Amino acid sequence: MNNIQNELNILDEINKGASMGVNSIKEIKPKVQDRNFLETLDIEENKYQRISVRVNEIYKKFSDKDPHELNQMEKAMTGWGIEMRTMKDDTTSKLAELLVKGTNMGIIEGRRLLNHNPNSSPEVHDLLSEFVTMQEDSVTALKKFL
Repeated sequence: MNNIQNELNILDEINKGASMGVNSIKEIKPKVQDRNFLETLDIEENKYQRISVRVNEIYKKFSDKDPHELNQMEKAMTGWGIEMRTMKDDTTSKLAELLVKGTNMGIIEGRRLLNHNPNSSPEVHDLLSEFVTMQEDSVTALKKFL
């Protein structure tokens, strides 16, 4: 795989992770009763959206296409999964748990990308590193609601 394609693949993965974060938060927000939790979710959603904007800016330097996002099926599956897992328990603690688990999966993927792509461009590497750190910070913020 050539270097430009590798950069695009990393950016696609970051964007898919950010899209998943936004989509998951949007699915969970209507179930939230706790005002403090809702405020935290708003902050986290904005962070994911800012990452997506930055991915788009960098992506344009490598390609005239748009970065990959979640497709309709992936969005529907996320929504369905959240509905199924909160059918009997939609407490703040349960909602926070779902987000922590999903965010941890994103952290694992991000760390894997960092470890397997040490020669990515500084701009892509820095964004990926920032995204992983942002997710780690999100987990810390969400743990308060477990």
